[in-house]
Amino acid sequence: MNLKALTDLANNGEIHELELLSLEGGFYIARIRVERGQLTLLDDAAKPMHLRSMSHLRDVLKSVPTFPCVLVQECVHDEMCGVREGPIGSLRIPFSLNSEE
Repeated sequence: MNLKALTDLANNGEIHELELLSLEGGFYIARIRVERGQLTLLDDAAKPMHLRSMSHLRDVLKSVPTFPCVLVQECVHDEMCGVREGPIGSLRIPFSLNSEE
């Protein structure tokens, strides 16, 4: 999904949530959850858009209507060390696209 498609979905109120995924290497990608599934935000070359930070995402989406967002970070320490038993869930922290919040 490119930025125009995301804007159209946001204008129509069709976005359930945006997940900003923190990935190894210090960058993020945005995954958008809609009724029919999940889509990744793509750049002009139709590749996953690499974002530098939450602020970078806010800059990219500054003209897009707001919707629920969550920062998602995997708990790699627990996976590597095997500290906990059972399924290991991701850390999910809600945030706003408004820089004032």
